[in-house]
Amino acid sequence: MSGNDARVQAVHDITNREPMSMKTPEKLEQMWATNVFNLAKMQASLPKAVFKSIKNTIITGEKLDPSVADAVAMAMKDWATAKGAMYYAHVFYPMTNLTAEKHDGFISVQGDGNVISEFSGKVLVQGEPDGSSFPNGGIRDTFEARGYTAWDVTSPAYIMETDNGSTLCIPTVFVSWTGEALDKKVPLLRSIAAMDKAAQKVLKILGHTNIAHVNSSCGAEQEYFLIDANFAATRPDILLSGRTLFGKPPAKGQEFDDHYFGAIPDRVQVFMQDVEETMYKLGIPAKTRHNEVAPGQFELAPFFEAANVASDHQQLTMTILRHTAKKHGLHCLLHEKPFAGVNGSGKHVNWSIGNSTQGNFLDPGDSPHENAQFLLFCGAVIRGVHKYGPLMRAVIATASNDHRLGANEAPPALMSVYLGTQLEEIFEQIKNGSVTESKRKGVMDLGLDVIPPLTKDAGDRNRTSPFAFTGNRFEFRAVGSSQSVSGPLVALNTILADSLDWVANRLESELAKGLELNGAILTVLKEIMEDHGAVIFGGNGYSPEWHKMAQERGLINLPTTADALPVLKQEYIEDLFTKTGVLSPVELESRFEVYAEQYIQSIEVETKLMVHMAKTMIYPAAIEYLSQLSSTISDLADLGIDFEKETVSKVAALGNSIFESVKELSEAIAKHDFATTEEHMNYCAYHLMPLMSQLRQYVDTLESEVADCLWPLPTYQEMLFIK
Repeated sequence: MSGNDARVQAVHDITNREPMSMKTPEKLEQMWATNVFNLAKMQASLPKAVFKSIKNTIITGEKLDPSVADAVAMAMKDWATAKGAMYYAHVFYPMTNLTAEKHDGFISVQGDGNVISEFSGKVLVQGEPDGSSFPNGGIRDTFEARGYTAWDVTSPAYIMETDNGSTLCIPTVFVSWTGEALDKKVPLLRSIAAMDKAAQKVLKILGHTNIAHVNSSCGAEQEYFLIDANFAATRPDILLSGRTLFGKPPAKGQEFDDHYFGAIPDRVQVFMQDVEETMYKLGIPAKTRHNEVAPGQFELAPFFEAANVASDHQQLTMTILRHTAKKHGLHCLLHEKPFAGVNGSGKHVNWSIGNSTQGNFLDPGDSPHENAQFLLFCGAVIRGVHKYGPLMRAVIATASNDHRLGANEAPPALMSVYLGTQLEEIFEQIKNGSVTESKRKGVMDLGLDVIPPLTKDAGDRNRTSPFAFTGNRFEFRAVGSSQSVSGPLVALNTILADSLDWVANRLESELAKGLELNGAILTVLKEIMEDHGAVIFGGNGYSPEWHKMAQERGLINLPTTADALPVLKQEYIEDLFTKTGVLSPVELESRFEVYAEQYIQSIEVETKLMVHMAKTMIYPAAIEYLSQLSSTISDLADLGIDFEKETVSKVAALGNSIFESVKELSEAIAKHDFATTEEHMNYCAYHLMPLMSQLRQYVDTLESEVADCLWPLPTYQEMLFIK
């Protein structure tokens, strides 16, 4: 079957498929967390003393009592096997943005040759996967294979159901034999502990005595594309790189804004309902679903959860989206920019901090100018973003996210803070030496008796800001759709821990001088605004004027991953992670090496794909079309008809350009003599990427000229609009 035959067959199969119907879902209360070994199930199955110990660890973060492990393991196994699970898996999160799991059976062979179902506390607490075959940035050599997984009691175990059976999944951390973190969970848990410690210092200075464990919370809005699996199967670029390396935008894209929040296509809604049912059984609080801006693009958003659990749930969400799509004959694209010319996908991370006794520290209340606790924590965030903005850029740096950052649908690659009119005015008052008032919420009368008055917030929102205050939280809008949220959360928690520690020390210093508490708070906040207020910006982040203004303010613009990742090697970043105890210098260096290697490999895979597709699919289509045109022109000439020859010249010229571009790109890929990793990344960003863009331009122009019946790849029009 030729490339075009496969494309035609794909369209036929899609348009003639039998619609998949969704069974009537159970009531939410009946399915909620049925596959989660949560506190309620623990309480029902564990001795009181054991349950009390486990609950205390989960809620307060206190050290786990090892003596309870056997009882928990027995109860967990009984629950899991009753639900049909014959295997368990220590689930961990290596530095791949993906989830890893090692499955083991509950089976235990006895001396008489019989078997029993067995699961001990020792096995629950610790596992041993290979420590060298995952990305580790030089921490482990190939011959040094030992690594450990360790049970994370703060994230509940769950049953993952598939058509092939059920598995008990146990969230764990993953470390090397020498003790370094090889995963994304260990740094996240450390960052939460560091933030808790610093926040407790500030809260005590404010006079609080009953202070519960402080945690950050996260609500990650997941954007994604869906195309039919038949199309994906005939696009090597989608299968291997997750995006289209070639493709001419259709005549109609998102110009009419008619897809955003439009009626969800029937097929997609059945898929969404299937996804949500799986999520609800796993205790993942999916709340919102809707069409996104681009055709074929959608969004799923959950309620807020504690950061560690939210991170685990986000990894599960990506897995569920991909697996469920396959069941429905769809292909889920989590790449940040799978299609040129339309919006890409992000993963807006809504982040806040608080505890059970003092509430949400980023809730301004009705009178934020009088809310000292809120102002201090918000001020600490402002200081952190200004001081460590390049780190925030580094933790969202990937080859795929580079295609999206700074484009029309995504924030720029330089970090700033949007506060909104109300808070910006308050902090400007603080900078001037006093704070006396703040804007109040208003009421909007639409002049329609049938519509009740609407509450109007004291400030607007800003979609162009990479880090925006949105009422009682900050929204980190620059995170990529395919990323783990752990990296961004680690950065936010750590810079806040550093800033809160600085705030506490400065408050103590001012109080020691004899200042009253309110005076000390105002002095510290004024200092923050004088030293770090330059990071606050409420205008259009896409405008060229802002880039110029940001440079004048001293903000750093890091347009590519090659520019951003070396930030991780800077001394002040190493000092930050060392003093907070979140990452050792060795662990930090390993992350630079891993992410740099992933960046280089991603671009090199794409260049090789482009060369292969251009030589074996695109160029032959051009030659075939030229051959047919030449034959037709010759036949018409015999009949005395002078047919236009401009198309022949244009296709021939484009074919030659593609041939030369492929040759140049092939030679560029072969270069590997780089003195440093940084040099190699820069070569990818500033030499290979422009060559790739040039080749794409030739191919996409050719697509406009070659007869549609000869084009070998499913088109944008087909992939985005045929469902």
